[in-house]
Amino acid sequence: MLKILFQIMSRTFKYEMKPLFEERMRKLMPLEEDFQKFSAIVHIGPRNFIRCNNLKISPKELIEKLRKKWEVSQPFQGYEEIMLIESELKPGELGNSLEHVLGYYYVQEISSMLSVLALNPEPEDLILDLCASPGSKTTQIAARMQNTGTLIANDLKMDRIKILSSNLEKAGVTNAIITRNDAISFCLRLLKTNFKFDKILLDAPCSGEGTLRSSPKTFNMWNHKVVNNLSRLQKKFFANAIKLLKVGGTIVYSTCTHAPEENEAIVDFALRNFPVKVETISLPLKCRPGITEWKNETYNQEVTKCCRIYPQDNDSEGFFVSKLTLLGEIK
Repeated sequence: MLKILFQIMSRTFKYEMKPLFEERMRKLMPLEEDFQKFSAIVHIGPRNFIRCNNLKISPKELIEKLRKKWEVSQPFQGYEEIMLIESELKPGELGNSLEHVLGYYYVQEISSMLSVLALNPEPEDLILDLCASPGSKTTQIAARMQNTGTLIANDLKMDRIKILSSNLEKAGVTNAIITRNDAISFCLRLLKTNFKFDKILLDAPCSGEGTLRSSPKTFNMWNHKVVNNLSRLQKKFFANAIKLLKVGGTIVYSTCTHAPEENEAIVDFALRNFPVKVETISLPLKCRPGITEWKNETYNQEVTKCCRIYPQDNDSEGFFVSKLTLLGEIK
């Protein structure tokens, strides 16, 4: 117990929530006890999760190596690749280990892994990762595909492309093609070629409200105007990406934010404008259903099938995941 308490204290920091942000979160968590748990945990750094890269090593082999220096657990049955480092770590220790340098594992927070689990990539799939850098989800997709099929990994800025390329190379990914394009113009160009994907991951640029634990600067950077601007951009991204999906194909839309304008509002937009249905998702974390009302907006009841991940429910970062199937041709 003392060891656990020490680990928590060593990860604790203090930032003030902006009044408007606090007001919004209280509306999402109307029970005072719930909000207080949220408020407390976002001032504690996240736990140390890693994902075994089974393109290079099996979970069994990796955990045998890591247990020689750390306490390691596999907390989720059926997801042996997900590992939690229980030991107290020095700054940079996870990233500087020999196993990490060799690409045996990827340092990745558990909530960040959920998008790909929902997408369920399979060998020989044709998949688009539209906003791919830094590559955590891209490498996870490739591993699930067993380096078969074709994976298009796109991002915009050259510095992000370099990071993406480095991470794919380290992970031993050989089935990916990296492209550098604005997401919307890239979709428009592909649309002219009648190119269609089995599955698409749209892990959209967002306001990052769910990353307070790993990125405390978000407390100071948060701005409701940014939320509204991103919501408009996310709708454009979705409207163009969905047209590249095969009928019967799957698109996963995810963010690392709690803002309904960037989450349920986008899924509601999809339901109103395209022949899609929202799928129920089974994930290894506690999920709360999507909300159907926010401010003056009412969303389609189907958004309740989306998953809201709150940090106080799982000792994780915050996240949002939705999975949609295209039912017919888009005119």
